[in-house]
Amino acid sequence: MSRTSSVAADAIHVRDGRDGEVWSSAGVTAGIDLCLALVEEDRGPEAARAVARDLVVFLQRPGGQSQFSAASRTPPTGHPVVRPLLDAVVADPAADHSAPVLARRAGVSVRHLARLFREQIGATPAAYVERVRVEAARMLLEGGASVTGAAARSGLGSDESLRRAFARHFGVTPSAYLARFRTSSYS
Repeated sequence: MSRTSSVAADAIHVRDGRDGEVWSSAGVTAGIDLCLALVEEDRGPEAARAVARDLVVFLQRPGGQSQFSAASRTPPTGHPVVRPLLDAVVADPAADHSAPVLARRAGVSVRHLARLFREQIGATPAAYVERVRVEAARMLLEGGASVTGAAARSGLGSDESLRRAFARHFGVTPSAYLARFRTSSYS
C-alpha cells in the first residue's frame, strides 16, 4: 500500500493516520508540546495547564511563528560597538533605541551602525529593536498584561503597533496568540 506524506512546516506537532493514532514532533521542546497535547486530550485543559505550570513551559506555542526569543535568534557577537547596544536594547526594550540614538551612544554614524548590524547580526538596528520589543510584549501578555499595557511597556507604543508587529513576527494577532496560549487544542 502506497501512501503519500506531507510536511506541516509550521506545526509544532502533528497528529496523523487514519484514526489519528500517529503523533509526531521534532526537537525537545516540541516533544514537550506534544506531551501537553496528549495530557489535554486524556485529562482535559485544566490538567494540561497544571502540568505546563509545573514544568514552567508554555501550554501551547503557536505554530507558524519563530519559537525562540529574539536574543537566542541573534547571532553571537562580541563586537565592541554592537554587543553593548544589543545588551542595552534587551535590558530596556521601551527606551529610545532609534538609529540616531544608538549611533550616538556608540559614537558612530547611522550608516556605519547599519553596516555593523548587518555584518554582525544580519539585521538592521530597527529590525533588531522590533524583535526584542515583540518578544517583550509577548512575555508581558503571557504574564497577564493587557494589550495596551504590553504595547506601552515593551516600547511598541500603541495597540495597533503591537497588532501589526505580532502579525509580522508571529503570523497571528495578540488576541489569537493568547487564545492559543491558554489551550493547546488544535481545533
